[in-house]
Amino acid sequence: MNHSPNDSPLEEVLKWIIDQDPSGKRMANVFRETFDQLYDGQRTGRYRWDQLYKTEKTHFGTLIEINLQREFEFSDGLVMDYQIAGHEVDCKYSATASWMLPPESIDQLILGSVASDENSTWSMGLVRATVENRNVGKNRDQKGTLSSMGKRRIQWIRKDAPMPPNVLLHIPRDDVNSIFAPRSGQARINQLFRIAMNRRVSRNVVATVAQQNDYMKRVRANGGARTTLQAEGIIILSGDYGRQVSIAADLGCTIPEAGELVSIRVAKVDFAMAGSVELDGELWVARPELQVSADPAPIIRSQ
Repeated sequence: MNHSPNDSPLEEVLKWIIDQDPSGKRMANVFRETFDQLYDGQRTGRYRWDQLYKTEKTHFGTLIEINLQREFEFSDGLVMDYQIAGHEVDCKYSATASWMLPPESIDQLILGSVASDENSTWSMGLVRATVENRNVGKNRDQKGTLSSMGKRRIQWIRKDAPMPPNVLLHIPRDDVNSIFAPRSGQARINQLFRIAMNRRVSRNVVATVAQQNDYMKRVRANGGARTTLQAEGIIILSGDYGRQVSIAADLGCTIPEAGELVSIRVAKVDFAMAGSVELDGELWVARPELQVSADPAPIIRSQ
């Protein structure tokens, strides 16, 4: 790849960011949370980019800039948005990676990003907006974009890295309509965990579907989805409890991460086998393909 030679400030900023987030999970969560912040699903029921107003889409870049600074505690820049590792850095976002570079960005470091909720991916890279790396805009404010050389010189911190998924974008639209069809928030949550089985469901999706202040109450036992779906042989596992994460792993189903839930239909078996787990003194296996289970699901405890 064609990188700018001898740009030690760029290398120092790159190293600092990678050292703060070696796995990329912190950055991925910022993008997930920014999409969810814009959708405001608990109040609006929205969950897709195309449901946003044009002005809201434009606001995404500002929110990313703010949320990254909150997460990583970047210092305010004297000239650009941030100071990272002692160097001025300008933060840019574009849904198409066509970052707009004003004249004042010339020779500055650009921290550019792009993300797709539909594909559950995000990318972020560093490049210096030198004259040769930048196309000169013909508009009045002379904003430009990266030239072909500039694009080749991007040093990617992460490229098409995974972002926590928005499950409502990964199931058929007819199924989503079925989830949102009931008037009752509790009925919608029950339908969510019936349909989005063996998939990671975030708290924000629960809030979007329930559209109620006490949305997590709609998941719990004692009258929530866990109670209703137990009779249908379905358990709901939380990524916030190590025991439930272990159950998901033992069953061979999708493993929820912190802040996520996974529902799965289970069936009783008479002897231990691959994928079986002991719950309430009996052996169970995952049976997501069944339309109905002959056995009520076991009670899942937090610990």
